Amino acid sequence: MMQAIVLRDRKGGSGAVYGSFERPQPQPGDVLVRLRAASVNRVDVYMRRSGAGITHALPQIMGVDGAGEVAEVHDPQSPLRPGQRVVIYPALACGRCRYCLAGDQLLCLYVRYTGEHRHGTMAEYVSVPAVSVLPIPEGMDFHTAACLPVAYLTAWRMLFCKAQLQPGETVVIIGVGGGVAIAALQLARLAGARAIVTSRHGTKLQHAGAMGATAVIKSLTEDAPRRVLDLTFGHGAEVVIDSVGGPGWGASLKMAARGGRIVTCGATAGSQPGADLQRVFIRQLQIFGSTLGSQEEFRQLLNAVAQGGLRPVIDRVYPLSEAVAALDYLESGEQFGKIVIDIPLAH
Repeated sequence: MMQAIVLRDRKGGSGAVYGSFERPQPQPGDVLVRLRAASVNRVDVYMRRSGAGITHALPQIMGVDGAGEVAEVHDPQSPLRPGQRVVIYPALACGRCRYCLAGDQLLCLYVRYTGEHRHGTMAEYVSVPAVSVLPIPEGMDFHTAACLPVAYLTAWRMLFCKAQLQPGETVVIIGVGGGVAIAALQLARLAGARAIVTSRHGTKLQHAGAMGATAVIKSLTEDAPRRVLDLTFGHGAEVVIDSVGGPGWGASLKMAARGGRIVTCGATAGSQPGADLQRVFIRQLQIFGSTLGSQEEFRQLLNAVAQGGLRPVIDRVYPLSEAVAALDYLESGEQFGKIVIDIPLAH
């Protein structure tokens, strides 16, 4: 047995509890990872409250992101070895469909995510295919590694693979404070772009300003599209990063320059906004949907972080036994940065 955060039901509350659960039995081709850290993401809140549209069965261990040490290797062809420090790539792809063969595991016809379709990382152990774990670069700690797979990899793909952000361009980041938005701010600054951020919370805007945001906009009291136009001398932003959706989607379209690129990875404020198609085609806007990133993009991100140009922003660290409180904190919307779950070695 092991300790884990298990989603047992959704009756009368969250249904997520800390307790004992059967230790996973690795299958041929798997590695058993002794987890040392996980991090919390919006999808964890969604799984706790609904999970609609995601094929899964309860009880299920929660958690998408995770990092730890290899405990057992059940793949004779894998170069991994027991004791090696690794981070989990959470999109467990089949490796055989045309999308996998092209190197884009996210489009896999049979992809399954840890913590969504199968047992996740808020536990002492997880068993995953050996091809789905990557070595942690030398000098990188477990907490840092556990922050990267969802938030930072998603921002990496949005900025550099979808939007093709260039030095000197202006990027607007909607709703700074969450993991993806803060990662986008850090990566945009690292790439030499001008970053304008929006938020309803003054404190979050202050933090973003201290991190190097070129300008901050309080969306509750300011006309955000007008401010963006003023800040860009009427031109608009070449790139808009929107993980919020909902009623603010129209404002995101208005912030974009002619020919601008808008990338969306979430819909925390709603998934059915107005389309404003006339603006899209008259201004020849490009709209990209994006989530996570490929394994190769993950390797690029790990290398970039290991070279010292970026360190994830961590708001709070909770022990595994208090991970339900970490979910509550994320759901409150008060966080600025990632929320990490520390998983101590069992005595």
